[in-house]
Amino acid sequence: MTDLVWLIPVFPLIGFLINGLIGRRFPEKAIGWIGTASVGASFVVALFIFLELICMAPDSRSVQKIVYTWMLSGDLNVPIGFLMDPLSMIMMMVVSGVGCIIHAYSIGYMHGEVGFRRYFSYLNLFVFNMLILVSANNFLLMFVGWEGVGLCSYLLIGYYYEKKSASDAGKKAFVVNRVGDFGFLLGMFLIFVTFGTFNYTEVFGAATEKLTQGGTMVTLITLLLFVGATGKSAQIPLFTWLPDAMEGPTPVSALIHAATMVTAGVYMVARCSILFALAPISLTVVAVIGGATALFAATIGITQYDIKRVLAYSTISQLGYMFMACGVGAFASGIFHLMTHAFFKALLFMAAGSVMHAMSGELDMRKMGDLRKKVPYTHWTYLFGTLAIAGIFPFAGFFSKDEILYYSFQRHEGFWIVGAVAAIMTSFYMFRSVFMTFYGQSRVDHETAHHIHESPPIMIVPLMILAFLSLVGGLVGIPIFEGLNRFGDFVAPVFAPAKAIIEHGAHHDGHHNVSMELILMGVSLAIAIAGLLFARWMYVSDPGVPERVIQKFPRLHKLVYNKYWIDELYDFLFVNSIVNFSRFLWKAFDEAVIDGIVNGTGAVVRGWGNALRWIQTGLVKDYALSFLVGVLVVIGYLVLR
Repeated sequence: MTDLVWLIPVFPLIGFLINGLIGRRFPEKAIGWIGTASVGASFVVALFIFLELICMAPDSRSVQKIVYTWMLSGDLNVPIGFLMDPLSMIMMMVVSGVGCIIHAYSIGYMHGEVGFRRYFSYLNLFVFNMLILVSANNFLLMFVGWEGVGLCSYLLIGYYYEKKSASDAGKKAFVVNRVGDFGFLLGMFLIFVTFGTFNYTEVFGAATEKLTQGGTMVTLITLLLFVGATGKSAQIPLFTWLPDAMEGPTPVSALIHAATMVTAGVYMVARCSILFALAPISLTVVAVIGGATALFAATIGITQYDIKRVLAYSTISQLGYMFMACGVGAFASGIFHLMTHAFFKALLFMAAGSVMHAMSGELDMRKMGDLRKKVPYTHWTYLFGTLAIAGIFPFAGFFSKDEILYYSFQRHEGFWIVGAVAAIMTSFYMFRSVFMTFYGQSRVDHETAHHIHESPPIMIVPLMILAFLSLVGGLVGIPIFEGLNRFGDFVAPVFAPAKAIIEHGAHHDGHHNVSMELILMGVSLAIAIAGLLFARWMYVSDPGVPERVIQKFPRLHKLVYNKYWIDELYDFLFVNSIVNFSRFLWKAFDEAVIDGIVNGTGAVVRGWGNALRWIQTGLVKDYALSFLVGVLVVIGYLVLR
C-alpha cells in the first residue's frame, strides 16, 4: 500500500480539476460531494498505509517513495518523493480526515452561494497543498506545499472579494506570510550549502557530523526556519493576519485553524527536531515565543465579542502551547496537542458557523443569549469543544495540554507558570463564549428571534463526529501508565535522535516522574474548573460584573480590547512607512526623474521639429531660395578658405 502514497495528495488535486474545469455542468450537490469524496479517498489511503506502518517494527517505520526526478542539475537532485513515517502519517490523517469532515459540513453551510464551485475548487487545492507539505521527503517539495497553502489561504480568506474587508484580509495574510517565507527560504539555502542536499534523511542523518551543537550555522538555520514558522503558524510577531482571516467563510476558518496552514509551522519545527536539538539557543527562542504568544493571545481573547475572533485568538494561543512544547524538547507532546486541537478547534468553528446560520449571520455575542433550547445540537457540540480546549477531564485537551505543562515544568518552572496562566484564561474566555451565546437572558433582536432554527443534518452530523473525537481523542496519549501512551510510543522513533541530544545536554535521563505528573494534572484540572466557575459567575450568576469591571479599569480594557494596538503599530512602523516611501519614489523619482527624462526627450525633439519645420513648406520658391543660400554659403567658404 505504501507504493500508492502519491494518491493521497492526488485525489484532492483531481477534485480541484474536476470542479474547477467542468464543475459548471454539475448541480450544487454533485460539486460538494466530488470535493468531499476526493478528500475522503485520501483519508482512506492514508489510513491503510498507517495500519501497514503499525505492523512494522518501530525502527522500520520510515518508508520513502520516489515518484520521479523533479530537478537534476550538478549536485542538486530533487525528486518528487514522499516520506511515510509516524509523524507524516499522523499529519496526513489529520489533514485528510478533518478536512473531509469540513468539506461535508460546507455542503450545507455554503448552500446557495454564487461561488459554490469556486469555493470547493479552492478548498480541494488547499488540502492538496497541505498534503504535499506534510508528505514530502525533502525541503524543496515541502516548500511547494508551504507556498501553496499560502496562496489558497489568500484565495479563501478573500473569498468574498467584493467586500473590502475580506480582500484586505486576504492581502494581509499573503503579505505577512511572505515575510516569514523569506526567512524560511534563507534557512533552506543554508541547509543546501551545508549538506549539499534537501533530502530529510540525508540532512538529518549527517546533522551531528556536519554541525556543531550550539554552533553559529545550526543556530542561524533553525532561527531562519522558525521565522517561517512564526508566519505560517501566527506567532509573535507575525500573528496579526490570523484574526483578520475570519473574513472568509466559517468552514475556511475551521480548515485553516484546525487541519491546514497554521499547523504547518509546528509540523516543520517537529520535522527538524534534530536540527533544533543541536541549537539550544533556538530551542529557547521557540519556547519563549511560544509561551509569550500563548499568554498574549489569551489576554486578547478575554475581551472580544465576535465569536469567531474569540476562537481565532484561541488558536494563536494554542499554537503557542505547541511551540512551547517543541521548545522544551517535548516534540511528541506538541504534535499530540496539534492532533487533539484539530478535533476541537474544527468543532468550535463549525459550531460557531451553526450559530451564525441560526442567527442570520450574527457574530456579536452581546446580541445572543439563551440559544441552547433553540439549537440544542449546536449547543452540546460547542460545549464539548469548549470542555476539550479548556482541559476538562476526560476530554482530549486535558491529556495533550497536561503533557505540555508537565514537560514545561521539567524544563523550567517559568514556562509552566506561563502555560498555567494561559490555561485559566483559555478556560475563562471559552466558557465566557458558551455562557454569552447559549445561557442567560436572550439579547437577540425581535426580528432575528423569529428565524432561529437548528442547522440541517449535513451540518450537524460533522459536528457530532468531531464532538466524539474531542471526547475520546486524548485517550491514545495517556502518559501516566506504561503502555497507554500509544501516541507517544508511535512517534517516539521520529524524535529519538533529538531527545538523545537534549537529554545528553541536560545531563539527565528524561525519567518520567509519575507522582509529579499526577500533581500537575490535578492543578491543571483545578485551573480549568476555576476558569469555568469564574466565567459562570460573571456571565450567568451576576451578569452585571463585566460592565462594572470595565468601568473600574477602562484604560486596561481599551488596551486589551484594541489588541494592544499592534496592528496600528505595524501600520505606523511598516505599512505607512512603505506607502509613504513609495509615494516619495513616485513623486520624486518616477515623475521627476523617469518621466522627466522621457518627457524632456520628447520636448527636445519637438523643439527641434518646430525649429526646422519652416524648411518643409512645400513651396518651390522657398526650396529655390534655400538652394541659393546653400550655394552662396559653400562658395563663400571656398573663397575665404
